[in-house]
Amino acid sequence: MFEKVFKLQENGTNVKTELVAGLTTFMTMAYIIALNPNLLTDFDTGSALWNGVFMATCVASFVGMVCMAFLANKPFCMAPGMGLNSFFAVVTGNIVTLTGMSYVASFQTALIIILIEGILFVALSFFNIREKIVESIPLGIRLGISPAIGLMLMNIGLGSNAGIYAEGNGFTTPFYVMRDFFGALTPSVLQDNMGDAGYVTMILTVVTMFVGLFAIVAMAKKGIKGAVLFGMLIASVVYWAGSFVFLNTNPFASLADASFVPPVADMMETTFFKFNFAGLAEIGWFTVITLIITFCVIDMFDTIGTLVGTASRAGMVDENGNMPRMKEALLADAVGTITGACTGTSTVTTFVESAAGVEAGGRTGLTSLVCGLLFLACMFIAPIAAIIPAPATSAALIYVGVLMLQGLQKVDFNDMDQMVPVALMLIGMPVSGSIGHAIGIGLISYTVMKVFGGKAKEVSVLTYIISALFLVKFFLAV
Repeated sequence: MFEKVFKLQENGTNVKTELVAGLTTFMTMAYIIALNPNLLTDFDTGSALWNGVFMATCVASFVGMVCMAFLANKPFCMAPGMGLNSFFAVVTGNIVTLTGMSYVASFQTALIIILIEGILFVALSFFNIREKIVESIPLGIRLGISPAIGLMLMNIGLGSNAGIYAEGNGFTTPFYVMRDFFGALTPSVLQDNMGDAGYVTMILTVVTMFVGLFAIVAMAKKGIKGAVLFGMLIASVVYWAGSFVFLNTNPFASLADASFVPPVADMMETTFFKFNFAGLAEIGWFTVITLIITFCVIDMFDTIGTLVGTASRAGMVDENGNMPRMKEALLADAVGTITGACTGTSTVTTFVESAAGVEAGGRTGLTSLVCGLLFLACMFIAPIAAIIPAPATSAALIYVGVLMLQGLQKVDFNDMDQMVPVALMLIGMPVSGSIGHAIGIGLISYTVMKVFGGKAKEVSVLTYIISALFLVKFFLAV
């Protein structure tokens, strides 16, 4: 059955490999299941809204990945996007300030914006407009997307994915491995800044991260399939053992009083098809249109960048850098967003962590289906997913990020029209944290260089339009 539906042999894979790949991707992005409701509800853990967003995260991710599996047959996995969810939370807070409505009512108003965005994306996908936008991106920029995402993954792995809150600064802001551990003047300075317990946690985090990374590298060099997954498991064991021995804490303590019953009633009460159209009229149509355009631009180019970059790494693109069945992949992304709006979460988009599953051998929609089923199962087993330590997933992100840098070999560094946009994307993506914005910087620089280099006719009309839209997005305050 799997062979007939997913064409496993044709894609050079098998059921076992796809299962491992799906589980690998799930483990690298499972953090979003709890983090998304935290961000969207301002960490109002246990509230009806938090539970509703939690359920919506699982359901919308599952629906999006099922569509990706059966429509596009690609190993790309989806969930409410980081960055987009933070922006959604800011928008919701602004609606509260502007209208005086409650946070829940404002949240339900903001969901309408996500619904409209999803419907627009379905229309754009049906009429091949999104696919045309992908094809309009110059080849040099497309070649640079994958390594830029690689640097972004490494930055996430060494940074925000494993931030440590410590008593040294009153648990106010996190300490990071690269900035605070390797950037410290001396270990004693860091210990003074973090406090004793925080410093020990940092040491354990660094050891876990690099044990996992080197374990993955060692197994990959020996050709062991599932090296990423096994490396994450080894790293997890190291962290759990270290927690027992050095921190005197039980990493499994949260399982003792954890609830495994899905909070369906809370979702039905707060977020399921709970659109506040009256609230939308209160914030003004110009503001609504501006927000819709902003969400669309960010999501479109984040998704395009992830699909193109990950597909390039997996060898799923042709000689022109185009991915077959791009239209279907983009349609799956749009359906996921509509589902998210209807169930109660921000924009659903393709995750860069999909690269971990691709590196584990995932080549078909079966990978996406497995990951989607695990997300759905998290309605029941979320407490188990939550005990996977962040440094273990960081090891996978760093490893995959390093591999994606190999795409730089295809960039012609003797051609300034390729080199400059790619170089700007390489720094722009990890620093800004936005794939879409980095692509925008690359497109603007490419267009400007072509125009002032006397080669304006080599730039497509659509590239001019997209560059202009990004200029407006970056510089026009509305």
